[in-house]
Amino acid sequence: MEIVRKITLLSALSGAIASSLGAHPALPEWKSWAATPPMGWNSYDAYHGAITGAQFREAVDVLAEKLLPHGWEYAVIDFCWFNPGPEGWDPDNWITFAVNQEEGADGELTPRLNMDAYGRLLPAVNRFPSSADGRGFKEIGDYVHSKGMKFGIHIMRGIPRQAVLERTPIKGTGLTAADIAEPFDTCRWNNNMYGVDASRPGAQEYYDSLFELYASWGVDYIKADDMTVPVYHRGEIELMRKAIDNCGRPMVLSLSCGETPIPEANHLDANANMWRISIDFWDEWKDLHHNFDLLNSWAPFIGDGTWPDADMIPFGRLCLSDYPGRRESDDRKKKEHDSHFTWDEHQTLMTLWVMARSPLMWGGDPALSSEKTYSYLTNPEVLEVQKGSFNNRQLYHTFTGEAEAERIWVADVPGSRDKYVALFNISEEEREVGFLLELESMRGTYRVRDLWQREDTGEVSGTLSATLPPHGSALYRLSPATGD
Repeated sequence: MEIVRKITLLSALSGAIASSLGAHPALPEWKSWAATPPMGWNSYDAYHGAITGAQFREAVDVLAEKLLPHGWEYAVIDFCWFNPGPEGWDPDNWITFAVNQEEGADGELTPRLNMDAYGRLLPAVNRFPSSADGRGFKEIGDYVHSKGMKFGIHIMRGIPRQAVLERTPIKGTGLTAADIAEPFDTCRWNNNMYGVDASRPGAQEYYDSLFELYASWGVDYIKADDMTVPVYHRGEIELMRKAIDNCGRPMVLSLSCGETPIPEANHLDANANMWRISIDFWDEWKDLHHNFDLLNSWAPFIGDGTWPDADMIPFGRLCLSDYPGRRESDDRKKKEHDSHFTWDEHQTLMTLWVMARSPLMWGGDPALSSEKTYSYLTNPEVLEVQKGSFNNRQLYHTFTGEAEAERIWVADVPGSRDKYVALFNISEEEREVGFLLELESMRGTYRVRDLWQREDTGEVSGTLSATLPPHGSALYRLSPATGD
């Protein structure tokens, strides 16, 4: 016997929540910088922490041709661009590498990170030759902009250990890196940085100097890491918010990583454009399955320039040259491969992401990924759901015995009585999934538009249903057929 467990609130209550959350009389300017969820490409899933300037430019060329016309406008260099790699690492004979520093008996750190006189990290010159002589990412930022795209970088929270050891000055103050550092507060998976004590003199000035530098490079998007788990770094989040506002250049602020705690939602809404709701997301069904619950939990906080982020989309060619430190248990995930998601799971992921209005950040290699991969990223009718819908929510969730069976998401279409409806088969077998229109007070007859197929499929009243493969989905736009 099928037991229906309604987890989310019904339409009227959900609408009231969405309305109350969206009723901001005057939004801060920075929320307009991400008026719709950001869309772009990030280098991490393909290149880990070792991408070069040449590889990034090649990626931008492909992105400008294939994805920019569909709204994918950001190109983001992820993770440890300041690290030159181990001794002897050759950008012309490219492999990924581990990104931590080792401390010698003399206290020296290796490899030495590229850093200016004020303790601000600069791109590794062997990987990014255009950054020589302190030019940083200016030329690369200009190149991205010349293609009509926006430029983003990943940063690590805090101040470099190297700067603390060398007591580099904080720009505009008589203080040094050691005066604001918290050596006990380090990232658990990258040892390059110490945390910053936000209460100390010099802390805001340090972050101001960082974002002043990034503004001079033409940066439009910051992915700030080690911010929200295992500790929620409220102080440094506020330092970054103020530093962006002080720098004079619009920059979207994205916080990573991990399952950000929901009790911090109001603080996030006041400081960041987007924040990660999941740990690093990879191309395995268990990860996608878990994100259904996460996105459902965060649905009340969608919108007004702030977006719960389900993480990068691991489609296409991933983990080039294998990722460093790979264990046997990581073979499927960390060895170079094309996405392990089935094509049905590709569609399910995109359907869920757009219905939850998650930012869309693709992680596969642009040049090596297939045209079929691109087809899941460029369907204009599917992308329109992410760009223009509201009151997005999971309507219900069913089980057959102890086995999960299906989920239904709905959303409203601005300026109309139309409704977006997504049907998901969560089970391991083919299954008919149905949506009872009366649950949304949808009475009468509705025209049905299949958004993935981009075709009208007739009319429906009472129940909308589809037979779906395991882990499969369908996405529809329903329009009233009469004036009733």
